[in-house]
Amino acid sequence: MSTPAGKDMRTSRRFPWLLMAFALPALLVLILLGNWQVQRLAWKEGLLATIETRLAAAPVPAGEIAQLVADGADIRYRPTTATGTFDHVNEQHFFATHRGASGYFVYAPLVMDDGRMLLVNRGFVPFDLKDPATRAAGQVDGPITITGLARERLAEKPSPIVPNNDLEQNIYYWKDWSNMVAQSGYKLDGTVLPFFLDADDRPNPGGWPVGGVTRIDLPNNHLQYAVTWYGLALVLVVVTGLFVWRRMRTAS
Repeated sequence: MSTPAGKDMRTSRRFPWLLMAFALPALLVLILLGNWQVQRLAWKEGLLATIETRLAAAPVPAGEIAQLVADGADIRYRPTTATGTFDHVNEQHFFATHRGASGYFVYAPLVMDDGRMLLVNRGFVPFDLKDPATRAAGQVDGPITITGLARERLAEKPSPIVPNNDLEQNIYYWKDWSNMVAQSGYKLDGTVLPFFLDADDRPNPGGWPVGGVTRIDLPNNHLQYAVTWYGLALVLVVVTGLFVWRRMRTAS
């Protein structure tokens, strides 16, 4: 005849401690991932609201954006305008895709009326139009006013998987503002405004470059990601609970 103590020992031996050792940390990870996505959701919704508000604002002179940079303010997607003359000879080329086609974004120095320089992303050209001579009609001469969106500089390469910039071939894979300025033949001093300007979609003579390439429709899938992680956590709780219940019932 078995004693209560013996029965408790069998129950203890049959309780799935090993399963719980894996299930509890896994549950914690799933909940933390869900919480992180909720935080990302709040951040993304705030960013989208900020972008929407800024896009509706009137353009401000490039000098005001430069002052915001000096003050440490966020300049992303602020409508901006600048007047000057393009230095087409020293344009730089950023590898990019636009509307399903691959090619380059053309970054050209805009020498402003006050002598300062601003790097302007004039827009997209396909690979075979990298050479400015192949799109001479689009190389605007004389003073021009550019309106577009301010874009921030990057402090470093955004990811290890991004290729290194090929300065010899004048091909950039990430927006290295310092090297773009230097390779354009300008000094890194107060005469160069410390940001980029993405030109709007107003047509260029000859059709190239094609402006208005700023990506604004940012994806916001964080809610469904959060639901997925929380759903997996619930499934784990239910499956583990059923397994433990059946094991304990068998042991009783």
